[in-house]
Amino acid sequence: MTERFRIVTERLVLRPWRPADGDEVARLNADPEVMSGLGGPLDRRASDAKVERYREVFDEHGLTRWVVAERRAGTFLGYCGVVSHDGAHPLGPHFDIGWRLARAHWGRGVATEAARAALADAFERVGCDRILAYTEAHNVRSVGVIRRLGLLRQPELDFEVVEDGHRWSGQVWGASRESPSSAGG
Repeated sequence: MTERFRIVTERLVLRPWRPADGDEVARLNADPEVMSGLGGPLDRRASDAKVERYREVFDEHGLTRWVVAERRAGTFLGYCGVVSHDGAHPLGPHFDIGWRLARAHWGRGVATEAARAALADAFERVGCDRILAYTEAHNVRSVGVIRRLGLLRQPELDFEVVEDGHRWSGQVWGASRESPSSAGG
């Protein structure tokens, strides 16, 4: 991935992954509170595999879960962006928007600002037609971000997965290129 794909907002830079980001994202993925409702903390190997998948998605589709950093200081805040899923996902092939921030950066509008920029990039530069977002109902922070983004609830797409004995129930929202704050299209 090359730095030319940076997305800049008022307060943030969304940028490609660098080798030095591994330590920061491993700390993020090891935080039990950050990972609550996501199956629990990830070990370093699983965290590194996730970053590698994001690099592969970028190479294949031109989008990814970008590193989110403060625009001025460059401080790592977390990650946010759009990735593709293949037919093995319960929803079949699709694109989804997601984010994960360090606890110190919750409640400041960072996820909403980053997600809004990542959605615009995916619709405008990459040409995605439809992007989904999903989270567990009790994840009120993520539900709040999804609502602030204006995505429309699509209960007919709700799904459950069981992985390593952990059951995860996802509520689904969507947006389309024609109407980024709705699921129509």
